[in-house]
Amino acid sequence: MSLRSTPSFKHLLWLMVVLAVAWVFLEKPFRLPVNDNAMPRAVTARGDLAGVEINAIELFQATSPSVVYITSIELRRNFFTLNIYEIPKGTGSGFIWDKEGRIVTNFHVIEDASRVHVTLADNTTWKAVLVGASPDKDLAVLQISAPAPKLRPIPLGESGNLLVGQKVFAIGNPFGLDHTLTSGIVSALGREITAVDGNAITDMIQTDAAINPGNSGGPLLDSAGRLIGVNTAIYSPVGVSAGIGFAVPVDMVNMVVPDLIKYGKLLKPGLGVTIANDQLAQRLGIEGVLLIKIQPGSAAENAGLLGTKQLGGQLILGDIIIGINGAKIQSSLDLARVMQKHHIGDQVTLKIIRNNEKFQVDLILEPLG
Repeated sequence: MSLRSTPSFKHLLWLMVVLAVAWVFLEKPFRLPVNDNAMPRAVTARGDLAGVEINAIELFQATSPSVVYITSIELRRNFFTLNIYEIPKGTGSGFIWDKEGRIVTNFHVIEDASRVHVTLADNTTWKAVLVGASPDKDLAVLQISAPAPKLRPIPLGESGNLLVGQKVFAIGNPFGLDHTLTSGIVSALGREITAVDGNAITDMIQTDAAINPGNSGGPLLDSAGRLIGVNTAIYSPVGVSAGIGFAVPVDMVNMVVPDLIKYGKLLKPGLGVTIANDQLAQRLGIEGVLLIKIQPGSAAENAGLLGTKQLGGQLILGDIIIGINGAKIQSSLDLARVMQKHHIGDQVTLKIIRNNEKFQVDLILEPLG
């Protein structure tokens, strides 16, 4: 038998071939063949933008110059040196109200700030002073000295005719990122939240447009780019948008802001009475609002309402309000909610209990003292 035909010789031959191939690859790295004619691929034509995209783009371009960036500064005292120094308190959003340089934002954005700066869309920054505030509506008005050509007031819309499901847009500065646009729908109407002073704000707009820290005070817009609300709060277990945001309706804003500009505070409508707290009413077994005192010269006095008196150690209960314009009144909170929906000068009809008899009284609401 020849050595060439033995299995060991074949194995040796294959081993030599493998080693030769390995040496080639080790000496000269492997490269893919190069195609000298390779060219970038042609870009496929996009086509026209959709109508909803064009609307959103135009809305942002038209409205974003009206939105401002607000930075609040607070004073701190050094624990060791007792020196006073300033630190950033927070940031928020706002919008230009008029050509006189008035800016509308949330009260909680500038609450307790020692100094406030407003940055316009052109990146110029202006020192702001507080004109007026309404904590129970979470609204505030600031004033800057920017020249009129730099100021573009935001267009106003209406909130009384809003419908659940209609498209809305929010512009603000979430997490310090200026001029951010988000969109969504009106998720619900007539919501109630608690203001910074503990009072309830009624008739709030609920939206799923993303609202995050920094959006507070910014505008909520309809699809025509008109202001329909002021983004105020979110409901979230983690502190960021969970699709449930709330905005103060523009009809309320348009009622509050003129008072803040003129008087520095919101003039609230009142009946001209002092009422008992709910705990006392409950102890007396009263379902309604007990009148304790009638203010002299007030509409309540002119309407003949009676307060509570004490004669010879005996308590003589005054009139008890159980209804206003058909709305049932069982507590001071019910009364406050109804009064929020009215203005100074409105005529209201009170349903009264006096000596276990029911009757009605008409009177004109007047400014609270």
